[in-house]
Amino acid sequence: AAAARVFAFRDVRWAPDPVLEPGPAVRTPQPVPLVIDNGSFQTRAGWASADPAVPAEPLLRFRSLAARSRGARGGAGAETQVGNDLGSPEPLRWLLRSPFDRNVPVQLELQELLLDHVFQRLGVSSQGCVDHPIVLTEAVCNPLYSRQMMSELLFECYQVPKVSYGVDSLYSFYHNKRQSWPCSGLVISSGYQCTHILPVLEGRLDAKNCKRINLGGCQAAVYLQRLLQLKYPGHFAAITLSRMEEILHEHSYIAEDYIEELQKWRSPEYYENNMHKMQLPFSNKLLGSTLTSEEKQERRQQQLRRLQELNARRREEKLQLDQERLDRLLYVQELLEDGQMDQFHKALVELNMDSAEELQSYINKLSLSVEQTKQKILQAEVNIEVDVVDSKPETPDLDPLGSEQSLEDVESINEFEPLFAEEQPEVEKPVAAVQPVFNLAEYHQLFLGTERIRAPEIVFQPSLIGEDQAGIAETMQYVLERYPKEQQALLVQNVFLTGGNMMYPGLKARVQKELLEMRPFQSSFQVHLASSPVLDAWYGARDWAVEYMTREEGWITRKDYEEKGGEYLKEHCASNVYVPIRLPKQAPRATEALAPSRSLTSSEQA
Repeated sequence: AAAARVFAFRDVRWAPDPVLEPGPAVRTPQPVPLVIDNGSFQTRAGWASADPAVPAEPLLRFRSLAARSRGARGGAGAETQVGNDLGSPEPLRWLLRSPFDRNVPVQLELQELLLDHVFQRLGVSSQGCVDHPIVLTEAVCNPLYSRQMMSELLFECYQVPKVSYGVDSLYSFYHNKRQSWPCSGLVISSGYQCTHILPVLEGRLDAKNCKRINLGGCQAAVYLQRLLQLKYPGHFAAITLSRMEEILHEHSYIAEDYIEELQKWRSPEYYENNMHKMQLPFSNKLLGSTLTSEEKQERRQQQLRRLQELNARRREEKLQLDQERLDRLLYVQELLEDGQMDQFHKALVELNMDSAEELQSYINKLSLSVEQTKQKILQAEVNIEVDVVDSKPETPDLDPLGSEQSLEDVESINEFEPLFAEEQPEVEKPVAAVQPVFNLAEYHQLFLGTERIRAPEIVFQPSLIGEDQAGIAETMQYVLERYPKEQQALLVQNVFLTGGNMMYPGLKARVQKELLEMRPFQSSFQVHLASSPVLDAWYGARDWAVEYMTREEGWITRKDYEEKGGEYLKEHCASNVYVPIRLPKQAPRATEALAPSRSLTSSEQA
């Protein structure tokens, strides 16, 4: 059972998206809409058509990230990679850029890179423009400036014929709508950056009472990373954000009662039965216990040969250098013997010497050093020959001239002393000696205990990470209290959970428990979880595009864009509420300033 709870990190690398060839049903009889779920975590894109030949699922799914390299030294320009082309985000973590601030796109240059990637990989073949209608998701209560810049990008850069904006969580709500469901409900959507509480009354979003919590999956991953880095400082670099997201997706859960669950984790038996071990990658080569005695002996012989070659090379270099210096000093001495005193004194000054006696002393020392080095080289060659002939495992003496060893030789031998520490015969080792066993695999394991519930708990208790915000339960109660009791009872009959951060096991039960505590005694409520919390937004947008493809409702045409501005929005069942820009009226000028100045009377002049 303990071995079954050891999980290895998958560290999945993203495969680059292929360039798809759209079928003829995408173009005929007219271009079908292109649905793009523009999420802050992931972008999903595909075609919307009732034709069974067109896939009814997103053909592209990639992270909403881009990285621009600094360019190669050979002169190649900077290269920009988008989404799955990055391979893995960790090596490029400090180069990654996202067009989103929270869940609102603000960097339109990066947004253009994402749209280019979508159009290119989906095989949009129209020349100079994108002639498909676009269905695009946007944030709840999206700022007019963001929508204006997005409309300008789509109409001016890509020349799209028409575009429709909708809220991702409302698309998911209507995709999961069943016959028995009421048109009203309370949508709880939690994504990568934000969590929203959205009341829907009679099929339309009540934007005045929407609330947002600035917490999502990103903050949970960062919190989990800090917890584990404090717990395992020796594996600081190996605890990456990508691995923390993997832990959140596959090993975390929401506690129905957080305090009670923490009390359970205090029990050693409960801890052992529910703790998950995450295996970090490691190398067995660090142990060295897997080598046989023959392999160890061969490795020692190789190290000895390398050491001998290193010492021989150093002696040859030292001999060459000393010989050059000796030749120069002998040349200066010849100047003295030939009587060229001016050149002799000039050479002494260059050598930083004062007299001929000092020159002779240096010549004697260098001559002795050259002779000793030559003897060392000859002796080392003899030792190598003896080592080749003799097959004994004992280590040969590297340099028998012990008293005459240079400082470099002694240091080089000291560096390799740990390698020869096991050269003693095995008979000399004590029989009872037991080598300590060190399990390297266990050292590279992360033990997940209460971290499994602490990280996702922040959406209910933001104070765990120091955020001065209300959690989901308090915000939900605040939104409900803004309505009369009849509408409250109507909203809680359809509490709908959607978004990638709502996929934790136990979250639905936690929301039911919170509602049970805040609702009146014996009142009824229902909580529903989206069939696919991540993809239902795209499926809902596709359903809407297929239904409204030939209608004018919800579509912003190029004519509307040119007449009413980029911030204009045509409302539909899953859209935001359009609030036009109201410019303040210009105050009329004062009548006194416009009236001509009258002449003063004689009495006033006096």
